[in-house]
Amino acid sequence: MENIQKKERILAIDALRGFAVMGIILLHNIEHFNFYSFPETTSPVLGALDKSLWDMLFFMFSGKAYAIFALLFGFTFYLQSRGSEKRGEDFKNRYMWRLLLLLGFGFVNSLFFPGEILVLYAILGFILVPVRHWSNKGLLILALILMLQPVEWLKVLCGFVNPEYAPKQMIFSLGNVYPQLGGESWWEMVKVNFTIGQLASLNWAWCYGRVFQTCSLFILGLWIGRVGYFDSSSEAALTKARTFWTYVLCFSLPLAVIFYFLKGFIFSIASQPLMLDSLKTIFNSWYNFCFMLAIVSAFLLLYWMGKGRILKILVPYGRMSLTDYIMQSVIGSFLYFGYGLALHKSCGTTLSLLVGIVFFLAQLAFAHWWFRHFKRGPLETIWHRLTWLGKTNR
Repeated sequence: MENIQKKERILAIDALRGFAVMGIILLHNIEHFNFYSFPETTSPVLGALDKSLWDMLFFMFSGKAYAIFALLFGFTFYLQSRGSEKRGEDFKNRYMWRLLLLLGFGFVNSLFFPGEILVLYAILGFILVPVRHWSNKGLLILALILMLQPVEWLKVLCGFVNPEYAPKQMIFSLGNVYPQLGGESWWEMVKVNFTIGQLASLNWAWCYGRVFQTCSLFILGLWIGRVGYFDSSSEAALTKARTFWTYVLCFSLPLAVIFYFLKGFIFSIASQPLMLDSLKTIFNSWYNFCFMLAIVSAFLLLYWMGKGRILKILVPYGRMSLTDYIMQSVIGSFLYFGYGLALHKSCGTTLSLLVGIVFFLAQLAFAHWWFRHFKRGPLETIWHRLTWLGKTNR
């Protein structure tokens, strides 16, 4: 890995990150940025189209786009840590400060979007500090244990031993913020998003396996960086990477199909509430993980096969993913919530998807324009400069 050609690796990964952010913005639009309020559909044709588009987008991106994001978060840590080590520095303290900065960005984002993930990533990102010097085998074992969802299996056992045991798991609900999201007061929306909305988001992440899966993907991204499976700096490295991702595609896609049908069967025979909820969390997370690997494999193989001629259009978008994500929340809340245009009253899934496509294309055009003049995205520049505060030539 010492001879990585930085430009080529970053282009492929940034394009993949851009693809994930695109999926996120389309999902957020049809969900009205977690404000599940929709107009009544009077046309049977439009109703059927709304349902088909909803199912298709959730099938393609729900649980997968964020998983790609998490995988690349771990890989980015590897790149930054490795760069510091080559300069004879320990990236640990600088990385923890970087996470605190990310937490600040997350708090700002949470003012507009009651379902944001930056706060969760900032908290869980600390897991990479104690494992950063572990062996590759140790990282894989830990990632596997976390992906197995050990807490959920304990819940399954509790439900099996005591069929009457069904504790309330969702203490905070996004439904509690709906009155403020639909209201006309921006200040009331901000207050409830920052408190109940953020707590509900973290509560949901814990109850639905996102905490363990995200930690696992962070570690897996670190491992992939170490072993060089994103490296395309030479013919030998590219062959190695292509071979690996071809195998991943061949195994992950059939496994995703198996889990898709298996989970439905298992859910149908589980009756105890706690067992059923936990089994849903376990098998849905495994299904999403396998499907995500298939998407990543197919994307990278297509990128390398075509030498990025088509997919490179997503590179600038991926390079400013933090800006994209927070911009989505700010503008999206204005579009759909009551204090702004209140499009939740008039836009069903089809119209919301069209809004999302226009939104994405506008962000994509902005990203291409921006990088013709600047080195980093707007918020990425702030994050970078604050990360390396006190350092020159960074």
